[in-house]
Amino acid sequence: MTQHGNREVVTRSIEGPIHPHNYPRSQARAESRAAAGNVRASAGDRVATLAWNTWRHLETWYGITGIGAVYHTINPRVPGTESSTSANHAEDG
Repeated sequence: MTQHGNREVVTRSIEGPIHPHNYPRSQARAESRAAAGNVRASAGDRVATLAWNTWRHLETWYGITGIGAVYHTINPRVPGTESSTSANHAEDG
Protein backbone atom coordinates (compact mmCIF):
# COMPACT_ATOMS: atom_id res chain seq x y z
CA MET A 1 0.00 0.00 0.00
CA THR A 2 2.84 2.35 0.79
CA GLN A 3 4.47 1.71 -2.56
CA HIS A 4 1.39 1.51 -4.78
CA GLY A 5 -1.30 3.54 -3.02
CA ASN A 6 -4.20 4.03 -5.40
CA ARG A 7 -2.39 2.75 -8.48
CA GLU A 8 -4.92 1.17 -10.79
CA VAL A 9 -4.81 -2.57 -11.37
CA VAL A 10 -6.55 -3.62 -14.58
CA THR A 11 -7.42 -7.25 -15.23
CA ARG A 12 -9.76 -9.12 -17.52
CA SER A 13 -12.13 -11.57 -15.91
CA ILE A 14 -12.41 -15.07 -17.30
CA GLU A 15 -15.93 -14.09 -18.34
CA GLY A 16 -14.45 -11.41 -20.60
CA PRO A 17 -15.01 -7.89 -19.23
CA ILE A 18 -12.09 -5.67 -18.24
CA HIS A 19 -12.13 -4.91 -14.54
CA PRO A 20 -10.33 -1.85 -13.10
CA HIS A 21 -9.36 -2.16 -9.45
CA ASN A 22 -6.80 -0.78 -6.98
CA TYR A 23 -4.74 -2.10 -4.08
CA PRO A 24 -6.67 -0.48 -1.20
CA ARG A 25 -9.96 -1.81 -2.57
CA SER A 26 -8.49 -5.30 -2.96
CA GLN A 27 -7.13 -5.26 0.58
CA ALA A 28 -10.41 -4.04 2.08
CA ARG A 29 -12.44 -6.71 0.26
CA ALA A 30 -9.96 -9.41 1.25
CA GLU A 31 -10.09 -8.39 4.90
CA SER A 32 -13.89 -8.43 4.94
CA ARG A 33 -13.96 -11.86 3.26
CA ALA A 34 -11.36 -13.27 5.66
CA ALA A 35 -13.35 -11.88 8.58
CA ALA A 36 -16.50 -13.49 7.19
CA GLY A 37 -14.79 -16.89 7.17
CA ASN A 38 -14.30 -17.22 3.42
CA VAL A 39 -10.60 -17.94 3.92
CA ARG A 40 -10.41 -21.23 5.79
CA ALA A 41 -6.86 -21.04 7.06
CA SER A 42 -4.93 -19.93 10.11
CA ALA A 43 -1.55 -18.32 10.68
CA GLY A 44 1.19 -20.68 9.57
CA ASP A 45 -1.06 -22.81 7.34
CA ARG A 46 0.07 -23.36 3.77
CA VAL A 47 -2.52 -22.51 1.15
CA ALA A 48 -2.32 -23.18 -2.58
CA THR A 49 -4.44 -21.42 -5.16
CA LEU A 50 -5.09 -22.33 -8.75
CA ALA A 51 -6.54 -19.28 -10.47
CA TRP A 52 -6.11 -16.88 -13.35
CA ASN A 53 -4.35 -13.60 -12.63
CA THR A 54 -7.40 -11.41 -11.95
CA TRP A 55 -8.51 -9.01 -9.24
CA ARG A 56 -10.08 -12.01 -7.48
CA HIS A 57 -6.67 -13.64 -7.17
CA LEU A 58 -5.21 -10.38 -5.81
CA GLU A 59 -7.93 -10.30 -3.14
CA THR A 60 -7.18 -13.92 -2.30
CA TRP A 61 -3.50 -13.06 -1.90
CA TYR A 62 -4.33 -10.27 0.57
CA GLY A 63 -6.74 -12.49 2.48
CA ILE A 64 -4.35 -15.42 2.86
CA THR A 65 -1.24 -13.42 3.71
CA GLY A 66 -3.25 -11.06 5.89
CA ILE A 67 -4.09 -13.88 8.31
CA GLY A 68 -0.46 -15.02 8.36
CA ALA A 69 -0.79 -18.10 6.17
CA VAL A 70 1.82 -19.07 3.58
CA TYR A 71 0.59 -18.42 0.04
CA HIS A 72 1.55 -20.70 -2.85
CA THR A 73 0.27 -20.01 -6.36
CA ILE A 74 -0.10 -22.87 -8.81
CA ASN A 75 -0.02 -21.92 -12.47
CA PRO A 76 -3.16 -23.14 -14.31
CA ARG A 77 -1.07 -23.67 -17.45
CA VAL A 78 1.17 -26.27 -15.78
CA PRO A 79 0.10 -29.90 -16.36
CA GLY A 80 -1.85 -31.48 -13.48
CA THR A 81 0.86 -33.95 -12.47
CA GLU A 82 3.43 -31.18 -12.10
CA SER A 83 0.97 -29.00 -10.17
CA SER A 84 0.14 -31.89 -7.86
CA THR A 85 3.82 -32.60 -7.24
CA SER A 86 4.47 -28.93 -6.49
CA ALA A 87 1.56 -28.69 -4.04
CA ASN A 88 2.53 -31.93 -2.31
CA HIS A 89 6.15 -30.81 -1.99
CA ALA A 90 5.06 -27.48 -0.46
CA GLU A 91 2.70 -29.37 1.90
CA ASP A 92 -0.22 -27.15 0.89
CA GLY A 93 -3.46 -27.68 2.75
